[in-house]
Amino acid sequence: MPSLRRQDLKPKIVLSEDDHRKLIALAMAGSGHSSDAADDLLYEVERARVVPQKKLAPSVVRMGSTVTYRPDNGADRTVTLVYPAEADIAEGKISVLTPVGTALVGLDVGQSITWVSRDGAKHVLTVLSVDA
Repeated sequence: MPSLRRQDLKPKIVLSEDDHRKLIALAMAGSGHSSDAADDLLYEVERARVVPQKKLAPSVVRMGSTVTYRPDNGADRTVTLVYPAEADIAEGKISVLTPVGTALVGLDVGQSITWVSRDGAKHVLTVLSVDA
């Protein structure tokens, strides 16, 4: 059986109509970041199921959510998912244009996803809790 780390986990994700629209615009603009980050975000946003805000479960990661997740390479982490201009790692605010931020958006509690770090290594994270 292959290890979890070597599998590519791409679970179904869900976004609100508002987040979907804003994230498509952000990804298309590139927002001054590397095209790889924008391309990765665009891929995730385009594969998402889009629902009205009122139908999005509170357990789904959305912009502004505070998320606790378990990475495959360390201790549990708690972060708030924000737009690039609001990012401040010292305050635990990570940009949706980072590899982890892009991986988290649209996931529900209990879901795991494979993501690729900037050094090219594959990792897996699992969402443990979400506060909207």
